[in-house]
Parts: sequence; structure tokens; C-alpha cells
Amino acid sequence: MSRKELWANLQKHDAELSKTHLRDLLADKERNKHLIFEHDNIVLDLTHEKITDQTLNLLEEVAVKSGVYEGVKKMFSGEKINTTEGRAVLHVALRAQKGEKIVTDGKNVVEEVHETLHRIENFSNQIRSGHLKGKTGRTLKNVVVIGIGGSYLSIEFVYEALRSHPEAVARAQDRKLRFLANVDPIDFSRATEGLCVEETLFIINSKTFTTAETMLNARTCRNWLIEQYKLKGVVCKNEDEIKDLVNHHMCAASTNLTDTSKFGISAEKVFGFWDWVGGRYSVWSAVGILPLSIQFGYDYMDRFLKGAHNIDTHLAKATSIKGNLPLLLALVGFYNTSIKNLNARAILPYCQALCKFVPHVQQLDMESNGKRVNLAGQTLDYECTVVNFGEPGTNGQHSFYQLLHQGRIVPCEFIGFCRSQRPVVLAGEPVTSHEELMSNFFSQPDALACGKTIEELKAEKVPENLQNHKYFPGDRPSLSLLFTELNPYTAGQLLALYEHRTAIEGFLWDINSFDQWGVELGKVLAKQVRTFFQNHQDKSTADFSGTKFNSATEALLSKFVQHK
Repeated sequence: MSRKELWANLQKHDAELSKTHLRDLLADKERNKHLIFEHDNIVLDLTHEKITDQTLNLLEEVAVKSGVYEGVKKMFSGEKINTTEGRAVLHVALRAQKGEKIVTDGKNVVEEVHETLHRIENFSNQIRSGHLKGKTGRTLKNVVVIGIGGSYLSIEFVYEALRSHPEAVARAQDRKLRFLANVDPIDFSRATEGLCVEETLFIINSKTFTTAETMLNARTCRNWLIEQYKLKGVVCKNEDEIKDLVNHHMCAASTNLTDTSKFGISAEKVFGFWDWVGGRYSVWSAVGILPLSIQFGYDYMDRFLKGAHNIDTHLAKATSIKGNLPLLLALVGFYNTSIKNLNARAILPYCQALCKFVPHVQQLDMESNGKRVNLAGQTLDYECTVVNFGEPGTNGQHSFYQLLHQGRIVPCEFIGFCRSQRPVVLAGEPVTSHEELMSNFFSQPDALACGKTIEELKAEKVPENLQNHKYFPGDRPSLSLLFTELNPYTAGQLLALYEHRTAIEGFLWDINSFDQWGVELGKVLAKQVRTFFQNHQDKSTADFSGTKFNSATEALLSKFVQHK
């Protein structure tokens, strides 16, 4: 049976349900009662989705027939479900507790994970205590993470999520954490601006130590170390002295000990990870835990790992979608995408600390599930995943909410917290700043679902010529996630929820969510352009002999060479 045939009952159900407006569904108290779920103080409210309890029953049926439970079991057991690369998918092992057992290729990988975590704990403690110092004996207070994609986006999300948490503020006192991802020299300039070279540590995140952008940035930072120390009278006279300088101020998350050694980084300052760690899941490995532990302390980041593990256990024990948050998130997302044919998703955190959450989810979801073939390599006859976008509320309300309310239908996901990391109470104000924020969090789903009718506008005596302009169709689906507060534990839970949602949607679509061949072609073509630039270092006129560019690209390259 094809996937589309599996969805036939759901499509019939949706056709019937679409005749009922969301405002009418919300008027049904019994329905609403069955669409609010809770786990470990996380509330998932699906009442504002265009679904009923019957929808969930049909989604459960699809989940079973699509092999979702088998897929989850295979992932957790270490089976090589990344079939195009012959790899297991074991980010869950990165946050497994000591003593647990997950075996792949005959090894209990949890033991290896905890050996690396122990090294990270010792190293980060030595940096934070000042035991390990820079070349001239100064304490290393500044960390610059050099990486791209998952070796950057996920770490910055976690950093931004936690840096305003009062405990994190105290732990990170006098410390700076910055990120260098883009090969654009402007990014380098901003990452190093105002930093004292004697107090700066660079962390190079590259599994193979060959990623083009990352390694060019690493060499640029290596050169910055040499030049900045020269200005302070410390001149490196030979390669050994350069390597000694580098080893004081650089470490790496990598598996390539040969090239890290050539670069000048000693083995004890290289932290490995495994081929079953995909880039967009790498924040749980040394790639993320190392810099975040230096910034906030390893014991603080251990709570982040424990939060994710809580969701892992929650999913692994699931026997039904009812009450299982990652399964529900995935199946409702699938329903909106594949049954209702809605091709975008707005993720709307009502918390400024989650300002980098959506950029990470964009990569997590769109790189994972933006596929055109199934596991057998056959072309799909349906679309996978959606365009993810979003901005923290209430900023987004003054940006793109017009589209959400009166333009195209975009399912929305609201994320909120009962308590603020940095509460403000002003005397004389009727509500606190956080309550003002959350007033919008609670009102927006109702506005999207219920809208405003012409009859209501007439009752308000709105002039007839303005009624259509002020009419809100409503009937726009959304869900809400409510946490108690944003801290390392709940940040881990939130990220794990979205990671598992992505994987489960992939199981439903019969695709490989764990490879990313779509990023390769552009890299290959970039090498041709790079060779062209190498041949035109001192030229102001382009010579295309021996190249294979089309005429349009040649015209643009000619302009670049002329004006560079």
C-alpha cells in the first residue's frame, strides 16, 4: 500500500471536518478536554488545531501502518537507519545516563560518550578556574566557536536561551562567548572585535577538519593570534613556536587527530565525536557541550542533557500517540502538511531568549526533511516538510502577523513560559511586563482560530466600506506549548521535542531524515569558482578559457573581477 493510500481515511475525514469552523470546534468543551496534554509540567494544547479526537485516532492508525513505532525503536537501538550513509542515528546516546546501554557496531556507545563528557568536564573546569592559561599566563575568558551549520546554529540557540537565566549570568561573569560561522570577513571582524588575544580561546568545530568555510576561518584566526601577539612583542620565529602559541589558544571538536596535530593542537585538546552524530544534532556532543560548559560550567550543562533525556525516555516508552508530546507534535505537523496541504509553519516563541531557536529549527527540519525521494530512492508523489519561519513575540506581531491573520493560512506554534528569566514589576502598572507578553501569547491563537465576522463588525458600527478590510476569516490552526520557565533542563526538553518531531515526520513520509545530499552540489560548483579566482588574483579582466561556466555566470563573474 502506498503512503497516499494509507492517508485516504484521513483525507476523507479532513474533507468533512473542513466544513466546520474552528470557532465552532472550540465551543465544544468535551472536544477541548481531550486535546490538552501534559508531561513533566509541559502543556501541549492542540485545541486550536483543526482536529478532533477522531482525527487523533486516524493519525494513530497512520502512525502504526507507517512503522513509526518501529522507526523510533530502531533509532534508539542503534540500528543504521541512515541507509544512504550506512550510519546509526544516535543523538539520544549523547544524553543517555551513565550506566545505560546502546550498542552499535558491537560497542556500548554510552560508555564512550561519558568518557568524552568526563574529559570535557575536566577541561572546562581547568579553563574556568584559570589552571589552563593563555601563552602569557592570562586567564582565558573569551571563547570564539568556529563552525558552521549545526556546529554553530544549535550552540548559539542554547547560549541565547540561557545567557539571561540568573544562575547563568552569575556563572558566566566576565566571560564572553562568540561565534564565527560565515566565511564573510565581516563575521571574523565582529567575532574578534575588542577581544584581548591573551585571554581568547578558539574552538574549531569540524568533524573531518576539512570543512572549507570553517577551516579558512580557523586559519584566519590562527593568523590573528600570530599578528596580535607580534604587536605585544611576542614573535613566533619558527613553526614550533607557532604551534606552541596555537596550542595555548586553540582546541577542537574533531575526529581528525592527524590534521589537528599539524595545525598545532595537541591531542589532549581535541574532543572527538562519532559518525552517528549528524551536524544538526551535534550540540549534545563536544561541539556544543564544550564551549557551553566553559561559559556556564559543566554541571549546569548536564541539566540540559538531562532535560533532553527526559523527552527521549518519554518517547521511547510510547505505545500510543495519546499523551506523547513528540508523537503528537509530529502527527499534527504531518496532518497540516500532507493532508491539509499547508506548506509553511510559523514558530512563535513568546520569549526573547529563544531568538535563535527558529534559525536552528529551520536547519533541523528543512535540511532533514526537505527530500524528493523515499528510502528506496523512488520519486515522491507528495511534498515533504514546510518552510519554517518565525520571530519572538511580540516583535513578530508587528512584522508578519498580518499575513497570518488575513493572508495565506500558515499553521502556528506558540511557545511560552509561566515565569520570566528576568521579571520586571513597575509600580502603578496594571500588569507586569511578562504578563503583558503572555496576554498576547494567549490571545493570538483565539484570534487566528475565531477571527472576526462581518456581523460583529456591523454590531460595532464599522462603516460598510471598511468592513471587508477589518474582516478576519479565522479558521487558522495553531498549537501552544507552555513551560514553567526557561532553564537548562527545559531548553533540553524543548530541543529534544523538535528533534523527535522531525524524525517522526520522516518516518511518516518514508524518507531518510538523516542525510543531506542537497547541500553538496553547491559546494562542488564553488570549487570551480574558487579555482577561477585563484587564476585571477592580479587580473582585472576575466579569462574564461578552460572553464565551463554558462554565459550568464560569466557575465556576473566579469563584473566581479572588474570591480573587486
